[in-house]
Amino acid sequence: MTSSSSQFADAYLRNIVRTYRMYKEMAERAIEQVESEEDLNRELDENSNSIAIIVKHVSGNLRSRFRDFLISDGEKPDRNRDSEFESEEQVSREQLLRWWNAGWEIAMKSIEALVAEDLERTVRIRGEELLVVEALNRSVTHAAYHVGQIVYLARHFASPNWKTLSIPKGRSAEAGTGAVKRRNP
Repeated sequence: MTSSSSQFADAYLRNIVRTYRMYKEMAERAIEQVESEEDLNRELDENSNSIAIIVKHVSGNLRSRFRDFLISDGEKPDRNRDSEFESEEQVSREQLLRWWNAGWEIAMKSIEALVAEDLERTVRIRGEELLVVEALNRSVTHAAYHVGQIVYLARHFASPNWKTLSIPKGRSAEAGTGAVKRRNP
């Protein structure tokens, strides 16, 4: 690996770690705003998932993908993906956060341990070969997709007390000036 490609790889690794952390924090800030455990477990309709189910799925995915990341297939034999979308009983906030933190801890330890040369390595997910950089991009996109769902549901359940996680409506011109404070849009 040349010096400039190594610098690029190092920059990519710093960015991907920052991006994963940003999505983790965004979901946590949204979940905090949902006051009741009932709402954390509520499905909007029979074809939707609750925040608890989404958390269970994201956690299962992160555990499976990043446990022995560079060594074994990212779809571990002990993972039962279908069961991640099932819930027999209401999940407590504490259990939901245990799942969430356990999955993210495994993922972040693996991602933070990567070095520039690892990006050129190949990993497998369900038998499909991917460069490490491809697997990371695929995973962070998956996490972002589900974090968006969590934020959407949390906003629905927290309304009208929702505190925006980004630039409030009608305040885009002030973004970057320091004048924008997070508030209900």
